[in-house]
Amino acid sequence: MFPFTPLRAGCALSALCLALPAFAQSAPGQKDGEGGYHDPRADIVVTALIPRRQGDILSGTSVVTGQALTRALRPTIGETLARQPGVSATSFGPNASRPILRGMQGERVRILTDGIGSFDVSNTSVDHAVAINPLTADRIEVLRGPAALLYGSSAIGGVVNVVDSRIPRRVPDEPVHVDGIATYGSAANERTASGEVEAPIGEKLVVHFDGSYSRSGNLDTGSYILTPALRAQAAASGDPEIAQLARLRGKLPNSAAKTWEVSGGAAIITDGGNLGFSVTHSDNFYGVPVRYALGPGEEAEQVRLHMKQDRADLRAEVPVNGGFLETIRLRAGFADYQHQEIEDTGEVGTTFYNQSIESRLELVQAKRGGWDGAIGAQFFARDFHVEGEEKFLPRNRTEQFGLFTLQSLDFGSTRVELGGRYEHTRVSAVADETLFNPAYGRTFDAFSGSAGISREIAAGWRVGLNLSRTERAPSAEELFARGNHAGTQAFELGNPDFSKEKSWGVEGTLRGQGPGYTLSLSAYHNWFDGYIYDVLVDDAPCMAVNGGEDLEFPCYRYSQANARYWGFEAEASVKLGEIGGYAVNLDGVADYVRATVKEAGPAPRIPPLRLLGGLELQGDRLSLRGEVEHSFEQDRIAETETPTDGFTLVNASLSWKPLKDNDRTTITLSANNIFDVEARRHASFLKDYAPLAGRDIRITARLSI
Repeated sequence: MFPFTPLRAGCALSALCLALPAFAQSAPGQKDGEGGYHDPRADIVVTALIPRRQGDILSGTSVVTGQALTRALRPTIGETLARQPGVSATSFGPNASRPILRGMQGERVRILTDGIGSFDVSNTSVDHAVAINPLTADRIEVLRGPAALLYGSSAIGGVVNVVDSRIPRRVPDEPVHVDGIATYGSAANERTASGEVEAPIGEKLVVHFDGSYSRSGNLDTGSYILTPALRAQAAASGDPEIAQLARLRGKLPNSAAKTWEVSGGAAIITDGGNLGFSVTHSDNFYGVPVRYALGPGEEAEQVRLHMKQDRADLRAEVPVNGGFLETIRLRAGFADYQHQEIEDTGEVGTTFYNQSIESRLELVQAKRGGWDGAIGAQFFARDFHVEGEEKFLPRNRTEQFGLFTLQSLDFGSTRVELGGRYEHTRVSAVADETLFNPAYGRTFDAFSGSAGISREIAAGWRVGLNLSRTERAPSAEELFARGNHAGTQAFELGNPDFSKEKSWGVEGTLRGQGPGYTLSLSAYHNWFDGYIYDVLVDDAPCMAVNGGEDLEFPCYRYSQANARYWGFEAEASVKLGEIGGYAVNLDGVADYVRATVKEAGPAPRIPPLRLLGGLELQGDRLSLRGEVEHSFEQDRIAETETPTDGFTLVNASLSWKPLKDNDRTTITLSANNIFDVEARRHASFLKDYAPLAGRDIRITARLSI
């Protein structure tokens, strides 16, 4: 047993809190125009360590807030962000979808809530949902590329940070502030409601409470469930039960879900500072779409997952206003997580347990001439184990301590940034007679750094170049896995002797804006040494660690090799003119990534080229938008993959602000995939068995008073 308990976690949080000399004062907030609270400088990216305007960050960045967030909201964070530049989603059915950034997922992407981890096991398997509810978000920030490395070496692909107000950031002007949102979606008969209340008690204390509930049925895909190749295989079967699967269409079996969440928080906000906390309980019960068995003697299961998480968070900020330091920030959290995987018989097959704690201390330097920066420290610990039929990992513990800095020099038309991170990681496994014996542990010291420069080449136009060197310690799953894993349909075999994964990266940016237009271009190339990936091998090595017994799934062994990732992202908008007081805006997004593993060929599950364009008629109280998204065919595939057909989706939305004196209350009507097109994301493990939603008519009402 590891000496890791909620009591120890609480003591650690208390010690960090007591280390602060005073409360801190947060910047005064204001309404964002759509019901949330955040910094009044709405274009400031808070995830960038030193808060920067989006156009000043030297890598790809997206900020989703206000009406754009309301329109994009889906039950999962992956689907909510799937239309952002450089972002795709794992799409393991409608209930488990994690963001993919620049073709990277799992251990190479960090999902954060207000700056620290989500404390779930979504990085372990694609059928595990992220324990972050998009309904609670005031804004979502996506950092792609080197800027994300300050949040951990596992963020080489990027960072998704969901910013909420569970720990209050301001004293409301009104006696009670109320926000609410309700949604109905036709494709899954989705019914969602969420509300939050914030109230001042006296002049310094603010309390917060929020709750949400969501329920959906099986997703209507509007098309055949299986791909044409699998339908042909099923139809050719001599088994009548298998043959009838060729005609399966419409509703996606076992894709219903029920989710609820409650949270409470409070903060002391004075002229001298800010200190707050929150506690949250989440409950998510969802089905995983069936991966149908099409061969004789094969079996398919209808597994449902029941996830629960109890979480506590702390945030503080100290304004120093000294000669060297301007602000001290602290963010810390602890969570106790578990989920049960329930068989179609109703029995619990496997249970995953995870306890995590993370704390992050940032010292923001005072600006001196053109020089500013920040230094900080971060601690993370995870105690993770699996019990039951799908116990593919021994009990393991990860401890990680990091030091980081970002320094910036502004010479007027030229800006220079230097960033660095040192990370000490200890990953250990407990002796297990059936999986791993004797106990084993590894220690890694990882160094990462970046250097960037940007220059103004014309009024409103900047060109930038960023060079990065990164190192990542292998995860416990990559080191110690040795068992059947139904989520990936693989017997996974890790390698406890792996070295660090290292890479060089270069990214160029061009950003410009002028009267009525904006343009943002990013191009990147990453060279990996010791890139960790899974490869299909013969059964012998897996059978050797399985006691010589036959395997339930094919043998996949984690390996290391050199790899290359390169691609680009483009985003632009232009105001075409005005019609009757309405602005006519045209916008577009394009992204592409190409990844190759040396001596193995194309990396698996890489999204294809995608184009998205929208035309919007925007007024003070009424906005109308239409958009077209085209995802190209992906036929550059790994040996174990199948090609994915291209598809085109047509969407439309209408947003109305019904109250003349309250522009934060909106009603949004949207129609997605209007023509009921069959669409499958190549990045999904389940794409051949679970298409995306068909036609989905959604109505969302947001209230803020």
